[in-house]
Amino acid sequence: MKWVVLVGSVRSGSFNAALARALEPLSPDGVSIEILPSVAEMPIYDGDIEAAGIPGQVSSVGDKVRAADALVIVTPEYNYSVPGGLKNAIDWLSRLKPQPLKGKPTLIMSASPSTMGGARSQYHLRQVLVAVDADVMNVPEVMVAQAHTKIADGTLTDQGTRDFVAGQLAAFHAFVRKAKAGEAAEA
Repeated sequence: MKWVVLVGSVRSGSFNAALARALEPLSPDGVSIEILPSVAEMPIYDGDIEAAGIPGQVSSVGDKVRAADALVIVTPEYNYSVPGGLKNAIDWLSRLKPQPLKGKPTLIMSASPSTMGGARSQYHLRQVLVAVDADVMNVPEVMVAQAHTKIADGTLTDQGTRDFVAGQLAAFHAFVRKAKAGEAAEA
């Protein structure tokens, strides 16, 4: 099973990028994970650019999302919401035909130095993902609070958090398998 990961942060030393890098070793057997190119590589969405032709970076990410069995979005919280770069990437992906997020099994997680762990960003992201008809797993949720105490030198070091993330990934694996079985039954 192949999953792709979209990271909402572009900061070097990002807690969320560290969390994304921790996913593959914590995933169930048989799952491979590819971290997608940075959201910073996509131009700001502009209908004039779209009319001239979808940028190659957007098409490439869209193809990878479309080909994957599932999408994981790992994002910080900026000003109580979704980072602009992540929202921009979703806006671009929503313009592709066929739309790669439609029906895609999707998982959200976040890491933040705050005590809320990015909860508000996740809630806003869920609203955005409704608009693109992504199939978002609701529970269990992973919000790594006080990430600076759990991630050191770009590595998720806190064993309790690692165990909790592994549990969410196991639940997501079952969620994706169920979604794929439903697709097969419809075909």
